[in-house]
Amino acid sequence: MELGIAGRTAVVTGGSKGIGRACVEALRAEGADVVAVSRDVSALDDLVADAAGHVIAAACDLTTIEGCDKAVRTALDTFGRIDILVNCAGSAGMGNVLDIDAAQIDSALTLKLHGYLRMAQRVAPIMKERGWGRIVNVAGSAGTSPTAHNLPTSLANITVHNVTRALSDELAPHGVQVNLVAPGLTVTDRALALFADAAAKQGRTPEDLVAEAGAGLPVGRAADPREVARVVTFLASDACSYVQASALYMDGGARRATP
Repeated sequence: MELGIAGRTAVVTGGSKGIGRACVEALRAEGADVVAVSRDVSALDDLVADAAGHVIAAACDLTTIEGCDKAVRTALDTFGRIDILVNCAGSAGMGNVLDIDAAQIDSALTLKLHGYLRMAQRVAPIMKERGWGRIVNVAGSAGTSPTAHNLPTSLANITVHNVTRALSDELAPHGVQVNLVAPGLTVTDRALALFADAAAKQGRTPEDLVAEAGAGLPVGRAADPREVARVVTFLASDACSYVQASALYMDGGARRATP
């Protein structure tokens, strides 16, 4: 299948590790020029070196307006265009619902909600002018699965669902598609960190606990970040021509809601 990504320019936030880095690699493999945005870009040195100018690392703090402006400016100054935005930055904390405070909620929303929305607001006019664009928001499936212990991340992610719907309504008439990918348990640094305390108490490794949790899913394992990135890449492509305002769950069958 010809994806029609070659020669396009993508901005990927949260691009230095996990799903974000996998998206940078997948988009570059399809021939896109990529601006990988992260607060710490040192992990991108190897990608940038190997890409011969087709991958640029931009050190930006997307909790600030200035950081969002810098990310967009870097893409335009380097490649002269922005065709694809993959919002993948940020992970919210956890905490028992009876103990969390407003500051934890605000912190979760600042990067996930405000950062995603600000980036979309900045690239939307560019995409509208070209009559083509793809915005793919990555927001964990916890957004629709609140528990007593994940409310900060759940609230942050569900807001992205609402932003996706609203952006789609506004941009669809202009040839810009906006969709969302909702990963479940994925083998990333963050997932391993979340299991680290429990693993230490049990005398086991975080990898063991992630694998054990994955075994309890219908599919029987956790996701690889590259699997999520392949779906993001399709949604960012020319081949994906009639998917709009959709949320695609990649949670190994964990979701109980229908549809």
